[in-house]
Amino acid sequence: MELTEEIAAYHDGAGEPGRLVGEFRRSALLAPLEQGPGGGLMSAVQGGVRWVYAFTDEAALARFAQARGAGDREWEYLAILGARLVDAIVPMIDGPAGVAVNVADENGAMLFPPVVGIVPEACAVDRADAA
Repeated sequence: MELTEEIAAYHDGAGEPGRLVGEFRRSALLAPLEQGPGGGLMSAVQGGVRWVYAFTDEAALARFAQARGAGDREWEYLAILGARLVDAIVPMIDGPAGVAVNVADENGAMLFPPVVGIVPEACAVDRADAA
């Protein structure tokens, strides 16, 4: 099953969290790059967590661009596996970080928060030694 199908199943109450995370880790995602000097992956902070934006395809990224009122410009992005996002990128971010997938899709968005089983344990907010 593809990631979008796993997300839909999860939203419908028929999904399995382990399968969803597994598909996320195996999926090639599009992570938009910030414009201007410094670049980096586009993200936002909400609730004390930095959420890195990622999209399952160019159409989902285009919907995000439209929602931001920037659908008329070209968006540069990095194609990256979900596993690489959480295993390599999240640990480089200062503070709690997770991945927000397809955030412009009301019924297709999914957050992968900074918890054990999704991000490396050292970065998880729910690890045993976190307080």
